[in-house]
Amino acid sequence: MRGMNVPEVEARAVPDEAFLLDVREHDEWRAGHAPAAVHIPLGELQARVEEVPADVPVYVVCRVGGRSAHAAAWLNHVGREALNVEGGMRSWAGAGRPMVSETGQDPFVA
Repeated sequence: MRGMNVPEVEARAVPDEAFLLDVREHDEWRAGHAPAAVHIPLGELQARVEEVPADVPVYVVCRVGGRSAHAAAWLNHVGREALNVEGGMRSWAGAGRPMVSETGQDPFVA
């Protein structure tokens, strides 16, 4: 998707009450995610798009920002207002934003 123009925001600029959509895979989600995030893996997004609100901005996050940029571009194409969280969950954690883990493992181990 070269040439796409998806607005990006820094992790620390995501409002606490924002609709945060995490498009990572299930194992990445379990390793660590934002407490209020909604999890829809990128591969399931088209089938589950009705779960994404059309009346509020949607902040889309993945591990480092690539998958979420694609998801945000597609969501904008289908009428949502989507913004990519620059740097993904790595930036989220780096900004000291809250995270929860279901596994206790480091979510950023390769």
